[in-house]
Amino acid sequence: MSSLGNKVVVITGASSGIGHALALVAMSRAAKVAVCARNIEKLKAAFPGVADDKIYFEQTDVSKEEDCKLFINNVIQKWGRVDVLINNAGISMRALFEDTDVKVIKELMDINFWGTVYCTKYALPSIRQNKGVVVGVSSIAGYRGLPGRTGYSASKFAMQGFLEALRTELLHTGTHVMWVSPGFTASNIRNVARSANGSIQGETPLEENKLMSAEECAKIILDGVEQRKRTIVITGQGKLTVLINKLFAGLADKLVFKHFLKEPGSPLLRYHPDQKI
Repeated sequence: MSSLGNKVVVITGASSGIGHALALVAMSRAAKVAVCARNIEKLKAAFPGVADDKIYFEQTDVSKEEDCKLFINNVIQKWGRVDVLINNAGISMRALFEDTDVKVIKELMDINFWGTVYCTKYALPSIRQNKGVVVGVSSIAGYRGLPGRTGYSASKFAMQGFLEALRTELLHTGTHVMWVSPGFTASNIRNVARSANGSIQGETPLEENKLMSAEECAKIILDGVEQRKRTIVITGQGKLTVLINKLFAGLADKLVFKHFLKEPGSPLLRYHPDQKI
């Protein structure tokens, strides 16, 4: 029997991708699930026929502190507690820093980092009371800066630093803090990634059908929650990247550059040694 049975699991950014899969898998393990997204119609349409005593919906922009406070308070009002908070809401980008409007990086920080801070701030008293779990859905970009994704990498480094400090503060309280780095997973995050001027990219440079499914990723994350894992780097490629970056940072620079240079339409072509600017 799952340890999530009758626990209240809060998931941000749940209308698609990993967040949506997390909600479905959590409910399959008998958890009560509270989900939020900016588009409430899309969010509700993603969970047809689910009973009100199993799921709670809220329209929330996690970049806004008051939205996060209201969401968490309404969950506690409905179910009396929060046991697990999964900070999943996030957006990405693809553009050279030189070309990128600073407002794009600020938007990524507001959603990916501050959204985590806001939701955690208001959920923590209940989580601590119930000796629950705070989770951050991070990325390999939180361990290794990725070219063309400066704002995304910055936001994930910030998230991991925040969660690591918080975990240390809470070390003797029975409260668990963890983060997960899924690697490349089939989701909507790249389709809504920001371009240099902040517009939606609208396409992905990756072959989504060859990536790990969101459902498989969600199962690994929730297994980690139940087992109280410290951190999870899901893919073999991700684990190798983290290891090489730790032991051979200069080599990692070259390998990561080469990897992202091969992307269709890679912005790094401008900086390729053999390419005239």
